[in-house]
Amino acid sequence: MKRTALFAAVLALSTLAQAAPARGGSMVVSYKDDVTTLDPAIGYDLQNWPIEKMLFDGLLDYEVGSTKLAPRLATAMPKVSADGKTYTFTLRPGVKFQNGRELVASDVVYTLTRVLDPKTKSPGQSFYTSIAGSQAFIDGKAKTVSGLKAVGKYGVTITLDAPNAAFLNIMAMNFAFIVPREEVVKAGADFGHKPVGTGPFKLTSWPSGQQLVFERNPNYFFQSLPYLDRVTVKVGLDPSVAFLSLTRGEVDLLGDGIPPAQFLQVVRDPKYKANILSRSNVNTSYISLNTGVGPLKDVRVRQAVNMAINKTKVLRIINGRGLEAKGYLPPLMPGYDAAEVGYKYDPAAAKALLKAAGFASGFDTVLYTTSTDPNPRIAQSLQQDLAAVGIRASIKSQAQSTVVEAASTPKTAAMVWSGGMAWTQDYPDPSDFYWPILSCKSAVAGGWNWPFFCDKALDARAARADQMVVPAQGAARLKEYASIFAALNKQALWVPIYHDVRYMMKSDRLVGGLPELTDPIHNIVYERLSVNK
Repeated sequence: MKRTALFAAVLALSTLAQAAPARGGSMVVSYKDDVTTLDPAIGYDLQNWPIEKMLFDGLLDYEVGSTKLAPRLATAMPKVSADGKTYTFTLRPGVKFQNGRELVASDVVYTLTRVLDPKTKSPGQSFYTSIAGSQAFIDGKAKTVSGLKAVGKYGVTITLDAPNAAFLNIMAMNFAFIVPREEVVKAGADFGHKPVGTGPFKLTSWPSGQQLVFERNPNYFFQSLPYLDRVTVKVGLDPSVAFLSLTRGEVDLLGDGIPPAQFLQVVRDPKYKANILSRSNVNTSYISLNTGVGPLKDVRVRQAVNMAINKTKVLRIINGRGLEAKGYLPPLMPGYDAAEVGYKYDPAAAKALLKAAGFASGFDTVLYTTSTDPNPRIAQSLQQDLAAVGIRASIKSQAQSTVVEAASTPKTAAMVWSGGMAWTQDYPDPSDFYWPILSCKSAVAGGWNWPFFCDKALDARAARADQMVVPAQGAARLKEYASIFAALNKQALWVPIYHDVRYMMKSDRLVGGLPELTDPIHNIVYERLSVNK
């Protein structure tokens, strides 16, 4: 959902030092909600991911502001076998965890095994089930994952059951950020609040509901990074209050973006021009419809819900900061079908479908939303549209962590407005909009397949598409994914509402532009930010 990208690790450190901004100083970023966890195996949203990147690293990452992969903890891009199934990585020697111990190959094997372990309840598990032996391990039939091998101190081989066109992208995800076994064992379930990684910052303080304080890691293996001495993440700040704090010089970055109440005033004011950054997000905001709850089990009812929603009205609430969604994939995602028409706003047709499904008098349901503005107001608009066709939806406006917990629990949340949890690319490939949120593998407790929909035939089609790794097959692969998403849209698992345009606002003293503050993968690259002192 929901993230930070970096430069090529092969870049000489001397070159980095020459181009580096002045070191030192601190910054403050604001959020309304507290961070749920900093365990990279668990945390999975736009708020968690860039913060996790302060603490952890992966074998691979992305060049800043780009979708080009580059080595990070690995010395180079991996060697790939002729059959496309085995990847061999070599680790940088001398990289240390924040507890002083050196990172070694067994840490990589442990990290990926932990993500696959059902006891971890990682929402990223399904990304890594292509690794050979993973299913036997998940099912308890094997104690280890056969496709994960440490070769000496710094070598790692990962063998897949079949070629996977997106596997290197998957290895750059936060789930694959390396963790030390001894710290996980010591902290237990509290590792998410006592994280230890190899990253550029260390967590030094986290009074719940107040703030998180991160200090520079003096032993970071990229010696020129980070630029800042300290990053403070203040939580519990209403976005409007945070905006006023920024104008007073108390906050440097609005994590929740420009609040709707001040948006038009701010974007029209010339004095704020240099403080505002924007870009189109590769994401989709939607209502998820739980196929295991009451009337929503009937596809006709779900289609009726789609026809009942006036998306134009929602876009007005967010001051036009988005593009109306017709299908599930956003326009900047490979595989997007510009010819997709989706469901048109048609209350009369919605009523007819409800009647045909046996709900001529409508029904009662619940719509979950996060409590951060403008989401409650959007939920009220959705509620009005549903009421117009006889669907009586009560609104549950709650903290994001509470909404996620309800949405990821089977047969609990009938409808969920994704709002600030819009599905945003983890990596630039359409498989990222399928496997983690709409596949059978993700239709599990704690996962992000909130409709709890499973079509094994579609899973098989997606798996075959992912095995099309030869460049000449690229166009055919994307066409197949477009067809898969068209089939999902017919099932009406979501009501896709819009693809948003993200606006960031920073203080005058914070140095950073589009690459660092609106990164296409990790959103905010804290280690590359600096301040004018």
